[in-house]
Amino acid sequence: MNEEAMEPARAEGERTHVLGLLVSFVMGLPQLFFPILAVLFGTGSRNKPELIPVVIFAVLLVSLLFRWIAWLRFRFYLDEDDIRIEQGIVNRTVRSIPYDRIQDVSIEEKPLARLLGLGEVKFESGGGEGDDAKLSFVLMDRAEALRETVRERKLGTIADMAQAAPADMREQPPVFAMDNDRLVTLGLYSFSLVIFAVLGGLAQQFDFLLPFDFWEIKGWIGIAEDNGVTIDGISRGAQIIGAVFALAALVVIGMLTGITRTVLKEYGFRLDRTERGFRRRRGFLTRTDVVMPVNRVQAANIVTGPIRKLRGWHALKLVSLAQDSKEESDFMAAPLAQLDEIWPISAVAGITAPSESSVLRRGRFAWWLAGIVILLPIICIAMAAMIVFADSSFLKATLLWLLPLFLLAVSVIEWRLYRYGIDDAQVYVRRGWWRQNLSILPQIRVQSAEVSQGPLARITGLATVHFGVAGGSISMMALPLAEAKAIRDAVINSAAPFDFSKLNHGLRVRTY
Repeated sequence: MNEEAMEPARAEGERTHVLGLLVSFVMGLPQLFFPILAVLFGTGSRNKPELIPVVIFAVLLVSLLFRWIAWLRFRFYLDEDDIRIEQGIVNRTVRSIPYDRIQDVSIEEKPLARLLGLGEVKFESGGGEGDDAKLSFVLMDRAEALRETVRERKLGTIADMAQAAPADMREQPPVFAMDNDRLVTLGLYSFSLVIFAVLGGLAQQFDFLLPFDFWEIKGWIGIAEDNGVTIDGISRGAQIIGAVFALAALVVIGMLTGITRTVLKEYGFRLDRTERGFRRRRGFLTRTDVVMPVNRVQAANIVTGPIRKLRGWHALKLVSLAQDSKEESDFMAAPLAQLDEIWPISAVAGITAPSESSVLRRGRFAWWLAGIVILLPIICIAMAAMIVFADSSFLKATLLWLLPLFLLAVSVIEWRLYRYGIDDAQVYVRRGWWRQNLSILPQIRVQSAEVSQGPLARITGLATVHFGVAGGSISMMALPLAEAKAIRDAVINSAAPFDFSKLNHGLRVRTY
């Protein structure tokens, strides 16, 4: 297809695929639950069973009608310099995103869309949270062509919209992949009790359907007694056994929930190296296909925990302007990997492992001690209030006295694990005791460096150095003031020869 053949389509614009209406309609059905209830209660139709199907059908029909009108009024244009999206039924909105400001073009395949061969194309410029624009939904071949067109025009060339898969997207051995065994291992480490939060939320939302308060223990005791079971009739041994089984069930449910969530999100995880960056595909029901340009990587976060660290497991996240998803701000490059698997991936982005000559120093403990001092007045006030007003004040006050000891223990652990340092090319910060995070920042990526001191920090002579990078920031804390200034000057002098002024990110929006 030549450039002249593309002119009519460009002038007329394109719509998304009509089958996307069905996908959007089905995905939006849960949102119609409360409108349907409102119509049923508002019109009194709930007292006339024969009218309930009619009301439901009418609400669904109106919803589908508005979606169809919105689809008719939706257009997107591939211009020479930007992609333009026009939408809106009453108020028309025109959104223009220059190609050179697009940080990420991802393709997401939701379950129903996958069955119909459709995908959702998302564009992100890094100018805010979430996606700047998206096309819901287009055929997968068209989605791949759109992504390649944006890439080509970012480089200043016009892509052939009918070309086959580009050379850099041909299947090659992956840089990193997750098999099923490793997927289950990650799920076990991702222990979660979110299912109880969901059930509790549903119970609170529909508490009018329950015969008692979901959170009231007396209601559950009443149900047991109605079935001939009384607390007094249960022996102490049976109560202990029941408690053990309940705790075991809680652990099993937490593990199964973690495995389920991990499989749904990370199934088929595959990271490939392309000419322009990393291509990641993952997901069981919703399949995502994201490409991260290597030159957009600003820093790396290597995350682990005290339990998974015993087996040498870590996760690699790459910091960039683009947001990975609603749940994650950084690009997940390896959810569960050994360090010898992580360093080759980060090396592609110019981020290397700390060398033996790198001096990683421990911060001054006075920093953490000052944090405890700040909390002590609050603890004393709470303890005095318990002694004056609460029953069993002695026991509660005794327990409250343990809080400073707990804070002191946590502070000592964090202080012992915390490290900071720089070498000729990178900045290193390691912190956290439960969620241990090693941040590695190439000095040439630093946009700004700031030394700050709070009131207590000034008393102790300590300071914090904040390094601003595109997409986030990294902070060194608990440094002597003179050392903080020296590190700031050294990093700024290293980054000064590089000009990043052309990395302007954002989008233009106008309404009429």
